[in-house]
This record gives sequence, C-alpha cells and structure tokens, in this order.
Amino acid sequence: MAGREANAETRARFPIPTPFGAFMTRIPVTILGATGVVGQRFVRRLADHPLFEIRHLAASERSTGKRYQAACAWRLGGDPYGNLGNRVLVAGHPDTAFAPIVFSALDTEPAKVLEPAFAKAGALVFSNASAFRMAEDVPLLIPEVNPDHLGLLTVQRTKRGWKGGIVCNPNCTGTMLALALAPLHKAFGVEAVFMASLQAVSGAGYPGVPSLDILGNVVPFIRNEEPKVEEELPKLLGAFRKDAIQPAAFGISALCHRVPVIEGHTEAVSVRLKGNPSPDAVREAFATWKPEPRLPSSPEAIIRLHAEEDRPQPRLDVDADGGLSIHIGRIRPCPLLGIKFTLLGHNTERGAAAASLLNAELAVAEGLL
Repeated sequence: MAGREANAETRARFPIPTPFGAFMTRIPVTILGATGVVGQRFVRRLADHPLFEIRHLAASERSTGKRYQAACAWRLGGDPYGNLGNRVLVAGHPDTAFAPIVFSALDTEPAKVLEPAFAKAGALVFSNASAFRMAEDVPLLIPEVNPDHLGLLTVQRTKRGWKGGIVCNPNCTGTMLALALAPLHKAFGVEAVFMASLQAVSGAGYPGVPSLDILGNVVPFIRNEEPKVEEELPKLLGAFRKDAIQPAAFGISALCHRVPVIEGHTEAVSVRLKGNPSPDAVREAFATWKPEPRLPSSPEAIIRLHAEEDRPQPRLDVDADGGLSIHIGRIRPCPLLGIKFTLLGHNTERGAAAASLLNAELAVAEGLL
C-alpha cells in the first residue's frame, strides 16, 4: 500500500495526535528533484499526508517553468502526479522554493550545493542523497534505531551557523540491515557482521540496469555500495556521546549483488552476538522489539517474522505495510559466527523516500522545526 491508500490509513490511525496536535494546518514542504523516481515517491506519499503539504515542486533548469505532468514521465502506480500535474515546477533554490521542510531527492553532486543553501536559509532538509551522510555533525537517522542522533542538529547549527539543518537517511541496503541488527545490538551486543545482498534493479534508478546485463544474470558489483554499508552501519548503531557519535565497535563485511528482481533487497546475514544466544532467543528479541516513537507513517509492525522455510520473498512479502516493514526469516545457527538469517526490505520505499519522511515526522515530534 502506498500513496493515498496508505495516507488514508495513516489518518485513521493518527488523526494528528500529540505531539503533532499543535499543527492546526499542514506544514509547507518543498521537494527537490521532483521529476525523478524518488521525487515521485515523495509526491505520492505527501499528496495527502496528515502533517505536510507540498508547497513547491523543484526541478533542474531544463524543467523549470513547465507543468509537472509535461516535464515528468510518471513511473508509479496510484494517482498520477499526486493530483499535482498542473503545478508549475520552480528552480531548486531558496529564493524560489523555500519551505520550512525540504525533501531532497537530488543526486550527490547537486545535493552538495543545494542542500546547504536551504539549510543556511533556515529549512530543515531531509536528504536521500549520500553527500552528507558521513559528516560528523549530520544525523544519519532511522527513527526506530537512533532517534537520539537528532541531537547532532544542535551541533551542526552551532558549527555551521545555520538556522536550519540537514538530516540524512542511510543507503537503502544499510537501512534494512540496521533495522534488523538494532534489536540484537540492544538485547545482546553485536560483535561481527557478514552480509551478502541480492539487490533489486530498481535500486539503480529508472530505467535500472540494461536488460541484456541483468536478465538471467547476477552482477557482482554495485559501485560504492559495499563501502557505504560498511561505513554507515557503525554510525547508525553508534552512541550519541558529548555532541558526537561514537561508532559501534564491531567489524562488518558486505558483498553486494544486482539480481533480476524489480523491487526488494534480500540480504543473507550472519552475525556474532555477545553471549552466543540461541536462535530461539534471537527470534524472541526480534518479536518483542517495540521501538519508539510511533510516528504518523510508522507501519503496524517494524519487523515481520516468517516461520516458513522459504520466506521472505520479494514477490510475496515486500509490499506489505506499504513497503515500510522489514521481513526476517530462516533464523538458524551459523557455524562461523553463531546466528544467520534472511532479511528483506523495500529499497525504494523504506530505503528511500519513506525513510526521509519518517525522519521529518520525528523532527516535528521532537519540536525541532
């Protein structure tokens, strides 16, 4: 479920609850890179959001001044263009597209220039780009995993002299892995991780991977993917100490592969945990993990556990909960590290636009707007 159906369910479960009740009208937002597929996902999720209202759709110079439907080939299901097809696209600059909250679907190079410009102007920028993820004063955020890392915004504003700020969500592959490891790190402590991914072609952006490269094939290389996972995970699971993040002290090795699946990254995970807990104890840690806070877009269950020996599968499971939950199955002993399991998550929903949206909801809940 995505778009209007998901937002209708959100409204039913969260009719602008405390601490959001102070906002009698929706908060204006800007989407940078609105014509791309990630930008379209922002539009679809924000079209009827209970807290946010799209004020500006921003795009590159070649699209500025055009109507959204003329400049953008809509690639998603649901209402085309979020019923904003006649909205005129504006330049992605604070002078023409300022709003208190900015969602960035930009590529890395333009993000390096435009995201700081909006932050300096006073906007809170929620970025899906990799440009600032590993900056020491930028929160790399997953609300269920490390909500206290939002405290870095105070450091960032002081250090850079910004009225606003930048908050990043992680790489999609790392997002799924961090969500799976967070309850284990809390319950036992993670000592080492090995992960081999089987990643959907949609992760390469539209139109993805050329058909003659991927059909009937596995590509054992995704540029920069393995370093991103290995660098970002210790920051994500690290501790916020004295205005800085102390990275989690465990080793991680990632192997990333592109496979002929449209949506959904599957990960084969082996992990060494303190105390060498049993598979049943690990399953219990997953089942009882109830992270806070609950946000307007939070799925009913963050982790969906599967007992069948052949699950999870992208075709059967990835769209559950609007793509916002992760799926774990085949929890069993690992002869090398202790525990192994299969993990699945929606790379273009939980791993992209929806991740930034959840981060923005958390910032509003924490009074940081």
